Amino acid sequence: MVKVEIPGRGDDGRHVGPPFKGSESAFFISVNRNKKSLTLNLKSDCGVEVLKRLASKADVLVENYRPGVAQRLGIDYERVKDVNPAIVYCSISGFGQTGPYRERAGYNFTVQALSGVMTVSGMPGTPPHPVGISLGDIPAGMFAAFAISTALLERMRTGHGQYIDIGMLDALVAMMEYPLARFGMTGVCPPAIGQYNPSITPFGVLETADRSIVLAAGNDKLWGLLCEVLERPDLLENPEYETNPLRTRNRASLYAELTKTLKTRPANEWLDALVEAGVPAACVSDVSDVFSDPQVRARGMVQRVVQPQAGEVAVAGCPVRIGESSDRAFRPAPQLGEHTQQVLRSWLDMTDSEIDGLRAGEVL
Repeated sequence: MVKVEIPGRGDDGRHVGPPFKGSESAFFISVNRNKKSLTLNLKSDCGVEVLKRLASKADVLVENYRPGVAQRLGIDYERVKDVNPAIVYCSISGFGQTGPYRERAGYNFTVQALSGVMTVSGMPGTPPHPVGISLGDIPAGMFAAFAISTALLERMRTGHGQYIDIGMLDALVAMMEYPLARFGMTGVCPPAIGQYNPSITPFGVLETADRSIVLAAGNDKLWGLLCEVLERPDLLENPEYETNPLRTRNRASLYAELTKTLKTRPANEWLDALVEAGVPAACVSDVSDVFSDPQVRARGMVQRVVQPQAGEVAVAGCPVRIGESSDRAFRPAPQLGEHTQQVLRSWLDMTDSEIDGLRAGEVL
């Protein structure tokens, strides 16, 4: 993947911090490993021409300008399609290419706010609470990857490219399937969920003698197994807890009883017994726990790359396993313009003197 950046400054993500290690941003490293960096001044006619030449050889072009900017620069789908009719061209923006918000800037927090996510996160009765990851950004990228894969498959059949329009708000609204369905059925806005699922009980965070655990007894069989592990047949026999709707209706008293029992032993003792019985449960991990978790490590979900300015840095691995490609090595996030020479030589057969001429003209 070739990342096109502004000469001299690069992607804004390079400057997001702290934390920095050396001159490198943890944020930029986390989302740019395995990419190549090409600097190109797209405000110059020559820079636009170079991009079109690259696009003529590419399978996919992804841009994330505000709607209308790519057209003003002369690199919109219609003009790129002129040089490569088979191109799959994907535009990712805050709000998509249509609608009254189309020209607004879109960021993680703004789309979390507009999607309703902030009102169903956090504890009931507290101010709106954002989710602590870039939830406004990540689903848009995932839906874009899915759409691009679908378009490439269609191109194999037809030979024709596609234009794809992805909005960050659209993607996050799509992730709100359950709260939206609840409102659609009841006409009542769902409150913040807090520590417990509003429709399944027991299904949430509870306290043991030493730390928090999550229990997910999602059906009557699991409820029975949980009561066995806790040695609480009285709960299983209580008519107020006989079915999931009743357990949910009487959630407060049930959780008080469960917590009273769970606090008599440490989490690991409970976890061993619960897992052996087949009851879904887990300790609540902080990020340092994730780094050392044996399942996470066994799946290669913590990788280490060596950044030129920062040394060895841990990054998240790739969750996709596809045959032999699952074992590919991770490359560090690129230095600004690190691969400019390589890309222009290999893609466009440019000579060093031609590349030097572009640099002199402030195109690169």
